[in-house]
Amino acid sequence: MSTVTEAERSALAECIHRAREASDVDGKAGISAAVLKGGVVIAWGDNQVHLDNDITRHAEVVAMARATAALDTPDLSGCTLLSTLQPCEMCLSAMRFAGIRRVVFAATKPRVAAKYFVFPELTIEQFEDADKGAFEWVGGVLEAEVLDLYAEGDE
Repeated sequence: MSTVTEAERSALAECIHRAREASDVDGKAGISAAVLKGGVVIAWGDNQVHLDNDITRHAEVVAMARATAALDTPDLSGCTLLSTLQPCEMCLSAMRFAGIRRVVFAATKPRVAAKYFVFPELTIEQFEDADKGAFEWVGGVLEAEVLDLYAEGDE
């Protein structure tokens, strides 16, 4: 694992702020994500699963969709994905399909409710190994500031 940049830490702090605001709104879930390119946020995404009645509208997927629209390309190579919650298997796959090689997140899988992951025994380390080390991840960044949102699985 590597360290986080100041831009990543700052953007993740804003994601946490956005997640906390969303958690107080009916129909929204307190999970937020961002896509950075060159240290600048190019897209934000909040979980819209219940708003859109679409199980694929995780915050990370929303952020990546907005980033591809902003850049007018499906290729997000050179970007970094940030999330308040360790990305699930679907989001990690979408990230790699988009060409993103780096993800930074706050709440880690062992410290949150099991409902956020379909394959509870699949670790991010195994996902990284299966991808032959093609991506890097940093988890637990600002984790204490967000764990209460995901401890019970209410989000």
